[in-house]
Amino acid sequence: MPWTQKTITLKSRPRGFHLVTGEILAALPELAAIHTGLLHLFIQHTSASLTVNENADPDVRKDMEEHLRRLMPDSAPHYLHDAEGPDDMPAHLKSSVLGCGLTIPVTDGRLNMGIWQGIYLGEHRNDARGRHIVATIMGD
Repeated sequence: MPWTQKTITLKSRPRGFHLVTGEILAALPELAAIHTGLLHLFIQHTSASLTVNENADPDVRKDMEEHLRRLMPDSAPHYLHDAEGPDDMPAHLKSSVLGCGLTIPVTDGRLNMGIWQGIYLGEHRNDARGRHIVATIMGD
């Protein structure tokens, strides 16, 4: 199979961590044709992130948000960049710390993640909008 690339637009979500595995899989029926390969996901934003973590207990997502808010609080007096509000610079920091891309193995048409793993969108802005993810599928 040749490489495939498409852009997925995730629905708008409030600030926090959101399990988006199902939304991404629904947008990528092409994965079913991959026996052995990789899915690369790249978020086209500097104030949101992608990460893989616990997919069962929603408290993990709440704890992640709370911990990052404490590490990188809004309106910290040492931030110079605040062009889009008090959550602007901390959103950029969180995006850099967590990352803008993921590479996940694909085996027999399915993401080859652990049983308790899921794909999270880290939405780091108070006034969020739909987020765009470039998905690249490679494999045979």
